[in-house]
Amino acid sequence: MKSRFVSIALILLFFGSYTLTAQTPGPDPAAVLQQLNQVAIVEQKVMMPMRDGVRLATDIYRPRTDKPVPILFSKTPYNFNSWGDGEQRAGTYQAALDAVKRGYAYVVQNERGKFFSEGNWEILGAPTTDGYDAFTWMSKQPWSNGKIGTVGCSSTAEWQMAVAALDHPAHAAMVAQGFGAGVGRVGNFMEQGNWYRGGAQQMLFTAWLYGTQVDANARPLFPKTATSEDLARISRFYDLAPEMPKVDWAQGLRHLPVQDILKNVDGQKGYYDQMVIRKPNDPAWYKGGLYHDNMPFGVPTFWFASWYDVSTGPNLALFNHVRKNAIDQPTRDAQYLVIAPTLHCAYKRATANTVVGERSVGDARLDYDALTYGWFDALLKTDGSNTPPTMPRVRFFTMGSNKWQTADSWPPANAHPTPYYLSSGGRANSLYGDGKLTTSLPAANEKPDAFAYDPAYPVPSYGGNVCCTGNAVQGGSFDQHQMETRQDILVYTTESFADGVELSGNIETTLYVGSDAKDTDFTVKLIDVYPDGRAYNLDETILRARYREGFDKEVMMENGKVYKLTLSPMATSNFFAPGHRIRIEVSSSNFPRFERNLNTGGNNYDESKGIVAHNQVFHTGKYPSQVVLPLVRK
Repeated sequence: MKSRFVSIALILLFFGSYTLTAQTPGPDPAAVLQQLNQVAIVEQKVMMPMRDGVRLATDIYRPRTDKPVPILFSKTPYNFNSWGDGEQRAGTYQAALDAVKRGYAYVVQNERGKFFSEGNWEILGAPTTDGYDAFTWMSKQPWSNGKIGTVGCSSTAEWQMAVAALDHPAHAAMVAQGFGAGVGRVGNFMEQGNWYRGGAQQMLFTAWLYGTQVDANARPLFPKTATSEDLARISRFYDLAPEMPKVDWAQGLRHLPVQDILKNVDGQKGYYDQMVIRKPNDPAWYKGGLYHDNMPFGVPTFWFASWYDVSTGPNLALFNHVRKNAIDQPTRDAQYLVIAPTLHCAYKRATANTVVGERSVGDARLDYDALTYGWFDALLKTDGSNTPPTMPRVRFFTMGSNKWQTADSWPPANAHPTPYYLSSGGRANSLYGDGKLTTSLPAANEKPDAFAYDPAYPVPSYGGNVCCTGNAVQGGSFDQHQMETRQDILVYTTESFADGVELSGNIETTLYVGSDAKDTDFTVKLIDVYPDGRAYNLDETILRARYREGFDKEVMMENGKVYKLTLSPMATSNFFAPGHRIRIEVSSSNFPRFERNLNTGGNNYDESKGIVAHNQVFHTGKYPSQVVLPLVRK
């Protein structure tokens, strides 16, 4: 076993860091490369060998020095080639320039099967062996000091949790950002890389895979005799990037059956066809590159999450899992967390007036470069024990009060789980119903609330904690009150707060429900209601009723029976100012954030016709439907 602090996966937002708005001209790739050539030795399209003979295309940027240096390593499915997207290319060059100026070699590599890398691509299919072999190759180079950190956000982060579990002796630092799709099963979450939530498919991957997956039968390859110089020259005018026609995903995701959505828009054949038919506990999820909570973890890690990301729940669950279950106490103590009020991988796009969706959360900026390079410097450049820098265990942004806070744990120790019960006179339908959210147990004779869910007319996703759905869903916080006029949304709201209240932590939801359908979904949203009636979404969750007894079994419903559902936890940090109210919405659809349940009890992914489900939510002393809110006491 190597030193406890020489085993880490690093993930930092470099590519996303340099994504600019359309109104702001991006940096010129040629100009950045010219600066880079002045301070770095540049080697492009180095074909790094893997154990099975496959070679992965790798660009290396290292300081002009005779002294060995640490390495920052990014593996990506995206195009960083010379003829590729100018913004992406400029981001790669800028990340390399920043790293080289700080005394690091910066190495970026395409995943196998992508662009100039050989082999066949699968999403997270072979990251463990490829990552391990890359670490071995890099650590043996004469310009390497033997310490490697891995860097990236989202897809450039998500392969790294599983490879970190292999404990390569050179893998020495990790800063993980927006990494939810690398998490298979952890705690209460079995999302299998964000494919599912609560057993319902998250439709982000349908749109994402359209532009990312590779049809192996249509991919050109270069001969083994092609040199790095040949490939680097070719990449300047031919980058192997397919030209995918634009798709109106707001319409494209409506196609049924779900398994034919990509076929319907003439997408490439690939991994989607395999994934869409997998159930949440399919053995195939445990054979790829996902990290599961039965795997070891020996990695001091600086984790970054965000409130409006698709993966916030499993991100926070993994942080807590590693804090409790890493291989030893020094590693458990070397875990740190930042939670920002931003969209997926948008940390460095925060401004003095950060607006997420249409809600302003004030000045949400942090000096991410100082934080991440401070972490790297402490863990990669020192010759001693590689102790992490001194800093707060958890930094989290509280919306509403619009400020950064610190804590020694997540949730913070002063957050007290407090049950709030759903209550009504049986007419909680819509904003104009009689639904209430109260700390008192409901009466024994309260009537259930009922609504009809028609999958042909689902509740549309309006904002939310999303990523990568093209034009189908705009992420962030939006005023929901017009949506709440629908009769198939049950609305439960507290009284106004006189002094204001902060929620910081996890939100647990228990519903007692019934349906005349064999299977249906139940959705929940957490809302901050302003005095003027604006209702801003904070987080959302879902459970497919057939999985109420566990994701390893499917148990259908029977008409006339009442069932207890425990939904995947939500999470937030939000101050409900004086005059504000807390609201819970309950429905059976949130589309296309989640696929529609067609209510038949069938596979769903291969069905084209649904039926209307008549659903009920019970709230009595016997059936106390509730949310447990983490109220902060100062």
